[in-house]
Amino acid sequence: MTTQLIVVEELADWQRLGLDSPVVHVDDYLTSSQYFNMRGVQVINLCRSYRYLSIGYYCSLLAEARRHRVIPSVRSQLDLSSKAMYSVEAEDLDELIQRSMKKHHRGAAPSDEFEMAVFFGRCRYEGLASLARQIFEFFPVPLLKVRFTRTTGWQVEEIRPMALNRLRKEEREFFVATLADYIKKPWRSPRSRTYARYDLAILHDPEDPLPPSDPKALQKFIKAGRALGMDVELITRKDYPRLAEYDALFIRDTTRINHYTYRFAKKAESEGMVVIDDPQSILRCTNKVYMAELLRANKIPAPKTVIVGKQDLAAAERAIGFPMVLKVPDGSFSQGVSKAENSEQMAQLAAKLFETSELILAQEFVYTAFDWRIGILNRKPFYVAQYFMPKRHWQIVKYDDKGKATQGTFKTYPVDQAPKEVLEMALKAANLIGDGLYGVDVKQNQRGVFVIEINDNPSLDAGVEDAYLKDDLYRTVMAEFLRRLELRHAEPGRGREGEGR
Repeated sequence: MTTQLIVVEELADWQRLGLDSPVVHVDDYLTSSQYFNMRGVQVINLCRSYRYLSIGYYCSLLAEARRHRVIPSVRSQLDLSSKAMYSVEAEDLDELIQRSMKKHHRGAAPSDEFEMAVFFGRCRYEGLASLARQIFEFFPVPLLKVRFTRTTGWQVEEIRPMALNRLRKEEREFFVATLADYIKKPWRSPRSRTYARYDLAILHDPEDPLPPSDPKALQKFIKAGRALGMDVELITRKDYPRLAEYDALFIRDTTRINHYTYRFAKKAESEGMVVIDDPQSILRCTNKVYMAELLRANKIPAPKTVIVGKQDLAAAERAIGFPMVLKVPDGSFSQGVSKAENSEQMAQLAAKLFETSELILAQEFVYTAFDWRIGILNRKPFYVAQYFMPKRHWQIVKYDDKGKATQGTFKTYPVDQAPKEVLEMALKAANLIGDGLYGVDVKQNQRGVFVIEINDNPSLDAGVEDAYLKDDLYRTVMAEFLRRLELRHAEPGRGREGEGR
């Protein structure tokens, strides 16, 4: 049996609609234990804002970690966060937009701007019903405001979410009707669009002081790909307009949300390209709050972790004690991670982290001399490394006051020489994310094995991760790209005659 939860940020927003049906306050959904292990749940997230790292963002993020079906998804929220993202999809609506707007404005006074509200795929204009449904197919968000402008033709100028507390009286009445219809219908997964060609681009940042792959490793990827018959080329962020020229995209740039790396991944996926890191993996791996909830929901051993809001510091201190590790949700390469030795330090560090995020993580400090890193590709481990802590430091990367990074030493091993329990737990954790390329960090001590995090963009540097496999590491990755390309090309209706090179 499916349970539907309507989640709101302010109960007054719901009461203003004149409805007495039950809703869940977002604070309860985020923190109450009764929702952690519920299955067969569909969540309608009606928070006031879906801004990155807002409460509405975290509502959808944790819903996905709990395997609850949620609208809007985190991905939909981020797709609407910048015009560069939703313009990719809106282009596919151009013909329908021109036809619908011409019909709607026939006989009306000339105007070069038009707005319409779309609630669960419906609008109040009969002639625009099909367009409203299609917009909702592309951007499944409960309440949308779509603004069109006209120059030589009509185009989407802006698509933005609407908040319940901003609805006018007539809009509230229409929303109530569309919500009633929507909750009666079965939920569907979004459609997918793919096709294939035969060139591969590697996205990198030549100015990054700590990139996922150093220049020597990038050249080894190029050599390995070309040996397999693929044309491999390095690109940078300025090459976004020509991304569709390639078959596949390999992101060797530090991935983040609200960053061009995510826009590249999303654009590549929309063009039917094979892409690693795929957008879903970036979404799931780059936020540590999501990761903590995902591991807990799937009973993956991890250091004791508490999701902390601004009012939860005392509870976190009681639950974890000191020393305690505090983490910003979307840090990478040990950045945004601090250790608090006492209550005063905790308050100071947390105040700084709360400047950029509504929620942070407080985590039990687990000391080990090194972290295991298990590299996984297409659900199979293919390299194993140990990363040791720099001298007199507790993380594998140490930053000085000027931001300069110092890393500890390392060792690499054949996969079959790693402890069985480490491999099994790393693979179990990575499989929760997908079938891409991941680096799973694991700590092991007398208490057992603990997953620290899953990296969607693991380091693959010459002389480090390839110390045992040598050139086979690069061949393994490039061979996986080729396998995926050939699979897509073989699927009926997906090949493009004359377009392979």
